[in-house]
Amino acid sequence: MLNSRSVRRQIVVYVLLLAMSMLMLAFSHSAPVTELRRGVGFAMAPIQETLRGSARTLGSVFSTIGDIERLRQQNEELARRLNEVEAENQGLESLRAQNELLTALLNVHSSFDYETVAAEVISKRITDQERGISLDRGSDAGIEVGDPVIGPGGALIGQVVDAGRGFSRVLLISDTRVNVAGLIESSRAVGLITGKLGQPLEMVDIPAELTVNFGESVVTAGLELAGGIRSPYPKGLLIGTIAGVSRSPDQLFQTALVTPVADLDRLEYVLVITNYEGGLPESSPSPSPEASPSP
Repeated sequence: MLNSRSVRRQIVVYVLLLAMSMLMLAFSHSAPVTELRRGVGFAMAPIQETLRGSARTLGSVFSTIGDIERLRQQNEELARRLNEVEAENQGLESLRAQNELLTALLNVHSSFDYETVAAEVISKRITDQERGISLDRGSDAGIEVGDPVIGPGGALIGQVVDAGRGFSRVLLISDTRVNVAGLIESSRAVGLITGKLGQPLEMVDIPAELTVNFGESVVTAGLELAGGIRSPYPKGLLIGTIAGVSRSPDQLFQTALVTPVADLDRLEYVLVITNYEGGLPESSPSPSPEASPSP
């Protein structure tokens, strides 16, 4: 009995649903149904617009991420190219500075009365005990111990103290073991210049009655002493300029500070004078007994 009632109920519900479906199909184009659709469409419009906006925003986000990645790659490429250009510029700047130094030495070489050998500084000894440099040219290029060494502008920088095949060692005028007779060009005052393991140099024993002015040029005196002893440096090589003057307690002499023209701590290329004969004159060889005339 209960089963038959349940079956009848299901049949009634099915028939009602079928009837409603037929009615909706029959009146789908009627005004009430159309208005109902419009109302539903109007109510759903904001939701649909929001969904479309969200889709556009999501697409824009992905597009922006792609643009950022492209910009990042472009930025990395530009940075790499910039680094390459900067490295090239630094190399060109180094070549330009090197060319200027070599050109200055070439000008000195062409206008100099002495024979010179160009050499590159390969090592430096700038310590609290000495000031020296080593060169890449030596005895095989005609360099000997005692040869004067000049820098850009023809300024005196030191003297060769050791020479071998393919190398030589130079003691700079800023070393305490180097003494140079200097001449102040305007007053013609002469004094002894000694190194102080740095800059400036010290010029002592300048006669007190002579006027020494700040900024005056000092050159090698090139004095020849009694007995034919010549100065170890040619006359007229530029050394530096007067940077200060003081008098001795007895007021008989003056002491001047001399700033070297050449930057002695940053030398790269130099010229070695190879045909200047300084120091003691060569003694004439005495005739041998075999070469003596018979009485």
